[in-house]
Amino acid sequence: MKIIANEKLIKRNNRIGQITSIGSLVVLAVGMFYSFKDSQGTYMTFTFTTLILGFILFQVGNFYLNRFGKSPRPDELISQSLKGLDDHYSLYHYTTGVSHLLVGPAGIYSILPYGQEGTLYYDANKKQWRQKGGNFFMKVFGQEGMGRPVGEAEIAKEELERYLLKVGVSKEKVTGSPVLLFTNDRATVEGEGSPVPYTTSEKFKDFIRRKAKEADFDAEPVIELIEQKRKK
Repeated sequence: MKIIANEKLIKRNNRIGQITSIGSLVVLAVGMFYSFKDSQGTYMTFTFTTLILGFILFQVGNFYLNRFGKSPRPDELISQSLKGLDDHYSLYHYTTGVSHLLVGPAGIYSILPYGQEGTLYYDANKKQWRQKGGNFFMKVFGQEGMGRPVGEAEIAKEELERYLLKVGVSKEKVTGSPVLLFTNDRATVEGEGSPVPYTTSEKFKDFIRRKAKEADFDAEPVIELIEQKRKK
């Protein structure tokens, strides 16, 4: 499998995450200092604003570090889970119109990684994925929530189709699909009824190989168009 990653972007965003996280701690420390010092409420507005700003900076830093700083990063986990696929497959990280793109005999996939732990299940009544359990401290301070995987998958599908058309893939071959990839080995995944394909890191390679047996897809022309676009 060929892996093409935007290392420059990864390093830059890692640096942004580090600087923002350190900055958030400094801002929070200033806010805490004035909150203890200001017994008469003289600096109440300043203190409140500083604490809010520090919390926002912390969340921004956490966003970047979760994606680009903490190893193994999402892109590394995806690459590792697909290790062993042959060179008919190309895996792109942050170099195309979607964050993680796999093109090969199995088809075209926009990969959406989720690293949450606990029980991750699809709620058919609410038509959304949910998280139950997991480390409370990590959910508050170190780990992003699941968000809305179904909605994110719909957006990813639209972005992928726009990108494929942009690079010159004919409308007849624009058949990309999103896939939810759960990367935490401490997660229990229960996805019955999910409208979006899903799998785990452990089973991802088998998922792709199974799809390749079902598909009749020539990936080479698509890969060539993507490479031509990247090199312009």
